[in-house]
Amino acid sequence: MAGIDAETGVVMLLYLDLACDKWKKAGKLQSLEDLKEAIMYGSVKRIRPKLMLVCTMLLGLVPIMFSTGTGADVMKRIAAPMVGGIGTSAILELLIYPAIYLLWKQRDFKKEVDVVR
Repeated sequence: MAGIDAETGVVMLLYLDLACDKWKKAGKLQSLEDLKEAIMYGSVKRIRPKLMLVCTMLLGLVPIMFSTGTGADVMKRIAAPMVGGIGTSAILELLIYPAIYLLWKQRDFKKEVDVVR
């Protein structure tokens, strides 16, 4: 789960960087509201792929959680943390990472504005 979250988190950061660069090149990155809009634009592009990953993993793991056959007790112990991990990963990537990125870029943005003045 840590590997999947790390991979998808790096892809999210790439999308956020690309969105901010696109806004900057277009001259639309003039205020903090523009920065928030650029981050929203980049993170929205990752919603569908992340939800597809989460849904696919849940479709595979939920039946294991409710199975009763031979070996089900062992498989439930493996599937339960993965279900929790994929939910946590979705929350991190879609909500927390963009917020942290905003705080990080906001600090850099304020430094750039101070230099221009």
